[in-house]
Amino acid sequence: MGGLGTAICKALAKDGYTVVANCLPAFPQKDEWLAKMQAEGFEMKAAEGDVSDYDSCKAMIEKVEQDIGPVDVVVNNAGITRDKFFSKMDKAQWDAVLTTNLDSLFNVTHHVAGKMAERGWGRVINISSVNGVKGQAGQTNYSAAKAGVVGFTKALAAEMASKGVTVNAIAPGYIGTDMVMAIREDIRQGIIDSVPMKRLGKPEEIGAAVSYLASENAGYVTGATLNINGGLYYQ
Repeated sequence: MGGLGTAICKALAKDGYTVVANCLPAFPQKDEWLAKMQAEGFEMKAAEGDVSDYDSCKAMIEKVEQDIGPVDVVVNNAGITRDKFFSKMDKAQWDAVLTTNLDSLFNVTHHVAGKMAERGWGRVINISSVNGVKGQAGQTNYSAAKAGVVGFTKALAAEMASKGVTVNAIAPGYIGTDMVMAIREDIRQGIIDSVPMKRLGKPEEIGAAVSYLASENAGYVTGATLNINGGLYYQ
């Protein structure tokens, strides 16, 4: 239900999907977010679950299947940062980021991929990061997790390719979400100056990429990583 997640939800809703947005159990802004979406013309649904916890994800997916129906598209978009230079990083900071940003892919996807394969159609779309493909000082935990997202994507794509299920990743650069826009202006400008296009990406641009990967037109795309970063890094 954050900036990037909201843009992705809107893009899929415009495509006609029934969209279920994950949030943590008892997330205080859940009802406010759902009301805001409704006011904008989007009938979203919410599913409470902790993506860092396997059993919580199992219960969440079972409830979605019971209340709404089979999951045809899953977008793994959870992400946190606990930035620190490696020599000063503690184990808790490492574990928090790896658990939320990487283990979550297993915790969610494990409950839906096999069923997609049985039905002969499905889309798994994983959100990585430019820092997962190029690395970033002060983010060994985040870069390792987001690089793991790419490896997970390639391996699962190979397993599912003959079963009608595609698995792809998107590696966004610096996107103008509320979190990024809250960065001190001079620091934010320094980030923009480092991007060849001299601007931040728009959340809607990531949403559009998810929309494409979820579509029938992307049926021959699997195991790919779309780098959407304004030319900041070429893989």
